[in-house]
Amino acid sequence: MKKNIEQLVQEFLEYLEVEKNCSKLTIRDYRLYLLRFTHWYSPISNFIEDLTLNDIRRYRLYLSHFADEKGLTLKRVTQNYYVIALRSFLRWLIKNDYKTLAPEKIDLPKTESRSLLFLDRDQVQRLLNAPEISTPQGIRDKAILEVLFSTGLRVSELVKLNRDQINLERREFGVIGKGSRARVVFLSKESAGWIDRYIKLRDDDYKPLFIRYSGKKDDSLDGEKRRLTTRSVQRILEKYVKKMKLPVKATPHTLRHSFATDLLIAGADIRSVQEMLGHKNISTTQIYTHVTNKQLKNIHETFHGKGR
Repeated sequence: MKKNIEQLVQEFLEYLEVEKNCSKLTIRDYRLYLLRFTHWYSPISNFIEDLTLNDIRRYRLYLSHFADEKGLTLKRVTQNYYVIALRSFLRWLIKNDYKTLAPEKIDLPKTESRSLLFLDRDQVQRLLNAPEISTPQGIRDKAILEVLFSTGLRVSELVKLNRDQINLERREFGVIGKGSRARVVFLSKESAGWIDRYIKLRDDDYKPLFIRYSGKKDDSLDGEKRRLTTRSVQRILEKYVKKMKLPVKATPHTLRHSFATDLLIAGADIRSVQEMLGHKNISTTQIYTHVTNKQLKNIHETFHGKGR
C-alpha cells in the first residue's frame, strides 16, 4: 500500500530528528515549509510519485503570491527556503527508493546578496566600553560583549554556556554548534578577565554562565530559569548600540561578522576562520573576503582615477 504525502513528510521529519540530529528549530522550520507544500499539493494528488516539474512551477507561483492574514508576502529568500526544504525531502525519498521527481531538476532562483553588516575597530571599542561596570549587571553585559567579539559565537551558543565548561586558565572551551558540529572556542585575555570578574561577583551556584537579574528568584538547584535567552542578549545589544549612537544597527550576529572580518583584515587565513566560526562549508566563510581583501583595496587605491 502506497503511503500518502503526509505520512512521508512525518517520516522525513522523524529522520531529521533521530538520524540527522537536527535542532528543534530546524525541524520546526522544515515542518512549516513541507506542511504548506502538502496543503497546496493535496488537491492535486495524495502521492509524491505524481509530482511533476509543472507542479513545481505552479507551486513557486503560489509562493510568490502567498500572503498571510496581515497581507504580508514572502520574501524571495524565504520562498527559496520552502524550495530547499522540498528538495531535501525529495532527496530523502529517492535515497529510500521512492520514485519521485529528481531534486536536481529543481533550480533555485538567484536572490539579491544581503549586505554584510559589521563594525569597524573604533565602533567595536565604543560598544565594548558602553556598559556601566559599577554594577553586577553592567559587568555581566561587559563580559557578554567581550565574549561575543572575542569568539564569534552565535547568540544561541552563547546563552547555552555553563560556568563549568569555561577553562579560564587555558582561555578556551568547547561548544556544539549548528548542525551538531563540535569546535574549540578561544577567549582573548580581555574577555577571560571579564568572565572571571563577573563570576567572582556572583553569590549563587547556578549552572548557566550568563543569568538575568530581573524577575522572580529561581528556587531550582541549577538555575535554568535564570539563564539569559537569545532575545535578552539581543535587547542588551540594542540598548548599547542606541546608547553609543552607532550608525550600524548591530546585533549579536553583527559582532560575529565583526570577529571574522577583524581576523581576515589582520591576515588570518580563511580556513582557520572557517573553523573558528564553525562553518560547514568554506563558501559560507567566503562572504567576508570581499570586504577584507587587501590586495583588491590596494589595486583600487593605486589605479582608480589615474586618468582624470
